[in-house]
Amino acid sequence: MAKKWISSKYSGIRYWQHPTRKHGVKFDKYYTIRHQKDGKRVEEGLGWSSNGWTEQKAVLVLAELKQAETTGRGETSLKERRATVRAKKRKEKINALTFANFFIETYYPQAQANKAVKTCVREEIFFRLWIGPVIGDKPLNKVSPLHLERIKKNMGDAGRAPRSIHYCLAVIRQVFNLAGNLSLYDGDNPVNKVKKPNEDNKRTRYLTTEEATILLQTLKSRVPQLHDMALLSLHTGMRAGELFNLKWGNVDLDNGIIMVVDTKSGRNRAAYLTTETRAMLELRGQREPSDLVFTDKKGRRIKELTNPFSRIVKDLDFNDGIKDRRQRFCFHTLRHTFASRLVQGGTGIYVVRDLLGHSTIAMTERYSHLSDGSRRDAILNMEQTLARQKKKVIRIHPTT
Repeated sequence: MAKKWISSKYSGIRYWQHPTRKHGVKFDKYYTIRHQKDGKRVEEGLGWSSNGWTEQKAVLVLAELKQAETTGRGETSLKERRATVRAKKRKEKINALTFANFFIETYYPQAQANKAVKTCVREEIFFRLWIGPVIGDKPLNKVSPLHLERIKKNMGDAGRAPRSIHYCLAVIRQVFNLAGNLSLYDGDNPVNKVKKPNEDNKRTRYLTTEEATILLQTLKSRVPQLHDMALLSLHTGMRAGELFNLKWGNVDLDNGIIMVVDTKSGRNRAAYLTTETRAMLELRGQREPSDLVFTDKKGRRIKELTNPFSRIVKDLDFNDGIKDRRQRFCFHTLRHTFASRLVQGGTGIYVVRDLLGHSTIAMTERYSHLSDGSRRDAILNMEQTLARQKKKVIRIHPTT
């Protein structure tokens, strides 16, 4: 049934009565107002009398909108007024939202759903130890670069490496990015105004042939699967994560090729088997294409290297007396050893880049010093020239 509108005794106000619902002894009424906005006639709904609307209230609202239209100050329609209220509430919500609230209730649950367990644990530690104590109780829009500088200083004073500080700032950056995407923060990301600490954080350690042999022999006698993983990394340059994800469907024993997919750089690549690695994989016994090559004791995907690997490295004294983390041995050192062997054997730097799957040549150039004999020759020539010049020096003896 069509609504029957009833004009009020006040100009620009009308209503219609609900056919069954009552407010008190009378039928519930829905009020609207009609007015001019930007030269056009518009009609906007106010609400029901059961929600507190009356003709007198409608008159006041209509008068306010007409005055705003005349003076050019304030909202000239109910739509604008409601938008202002929503914006005010949103601003109040943002002002009340602290970094800790957002991290705990929104950011961290999303991280747990989308990131590796190890990454989530590390981010939670950064928040608990370094981020939370400084900015946890501050609203997002009150966090300034000065606060982040304080976090940097606290971490530096505690002896944390620049790389750890980088990581901590990256977590803060991601929190603000997510808040912005959810329209809970609309300022500039404060991390963009903080200078990152500088350090050459690239690992430079690689194993000698003797060290590699000792490591493989020890692993084979104590943890055979770790031996196989270390051997494959040492001969192909595969990362630990790539070994964890390796499936038999990506292994072509006939042609001696492994297709390394879903890599850290996002670039799939081919890894080529040596006689030794092919024999090792054949002994493991190829299974279904979807099966993992390396699994934990329950047949599941390995998430991280086990404690036996760390114990073996410790027993072999590979890190004895080494304080610089770039020189300390870890599983990733096997990948560096693979690259170093290639360069020392005369392989071009661009080929090494492709075999390692680096996204840029700059990442591979850290190994270039191993093959560049011209620099060493320059020092040798300088030394020889200096020696010849010393022979020509005329010694002047003081007279007596």
